[in-house]
Amino acid sequence: MTRARDLGITLPGRPGTHNALTDVPGVEVGYTTLVEGDSVRTGVTAVLPRGRDGFAVPCAAGTSSLNGNGEMTGTAWLAETGSLTLPVLITNTHAVGACHRGVIDWVVREHPDGAAEWLLPVVAETWDGYLNDINAPTVHSGHAVAAINAARPGAVEEGSVGGGTGMTCYGFKGGTGTASRIVAHGADEYTVGALVQANFGSRRELTVAGAAMGTRLSADNPMEEWAAPAGAGSVIVVVGTDAPLLPGQCTALARRVPLGLARTGTTGSHFSGDLFLAFSTANPGALTSTFPRTAEAEYESLRFVPWGRIDPFFEAVVQVVEEAVLNALVANREMTGHRGRRVPALPTAPWLG
Repeated sequence: MTRARDLGITLPGRPGTHNALTDVPGVEVGYTTLVEGDSVRTGVTAVLPRGRDGFAVPCAAGTSSLNGNGEMTGTAWLAETGSLTLPVLITNTHAVGACHRGVIDWVVREHPDGAAEWLLPVVAETWDGYLNDINAPTVHSGHAVAAINAARPGAVEEGSVGGGTGMTCYGFKGGTGTASRIVAHGADEYTVGALVQANFGSRRELTVAGAAMGTRLSADNPMEEWAAPAGAGSVIVVVGTDAPLLPGQCTALARRVPLGLARTGTTGSHFSGDLFLAFSTANPGALTSTFPRTAEAEYESLRFVPWGRIDPFFEAVVQVVEEAVLNALVANREMTGHRGRRVPALPTAPWLG
């Protein structure tokens, strides 16, 4: 699998071992990829902040929206409590319900004690209706369960996989991308990682490592010659870290995601759903429960990075989001799908000479 750095594209910061969200200890990522016949180009991505075994242990978390033409379920409860449990799923716009049901089915089947109270999964989406027959009931709850069961640590496949299978980005084949950075904090080092489902941007906007490339790569742009408004689409970004952060600090990380997206050129279309989630895996057990249990401690405590020293983590978010988008583009190949529609892959020639 080719990645942005393999093309000699210079990007700032020090990546983790796999340059992926899974460099954050405990995080697992899994996919169900559906490519069938001429019209099925879709799938499901699962992100498990504490892996399958730790799914019920809350993480501090926060969300942000750049433009709201999209969906991310579970965010009202997340905002109320500042904590995240359950696998996070990303899919296509019309498969949110199936994936929501799939998370519940997985908990009931694999960890029935965890289903004793209410379950409000986080499921997010982007629109793949150019390449995929999005109105067909292709994705079902079993595909969501399979993506959760496939989740693993380590290297992460990118491009046309999982929920990113049928997505486009800057008029090229888009989809799933990831990256990570190591952040020094006093005597400690922490990891910040991101996973994106990239389905946004107009070809004319594309910027790579500060170089405006859109006009140089303006030819062969069938999607924007179709009917979609230039720049329309969406992007979901999941940011994770093992740095000890408060829920409000996670929200602040999520608010920095658009700065990384902007480095790739986008100005944020009115027709785009740009929704972001950030979580911290530190302080396990400190956010003990959002359910009404009489055995809870009278007080809890959180260790956290002081607000005055959080800027390096903001910087890391901007860097990983930029690189994750580029990785989603570089990893891809041309795809033809529903009704014969075609999306070219990002050419490598401008960087390989």
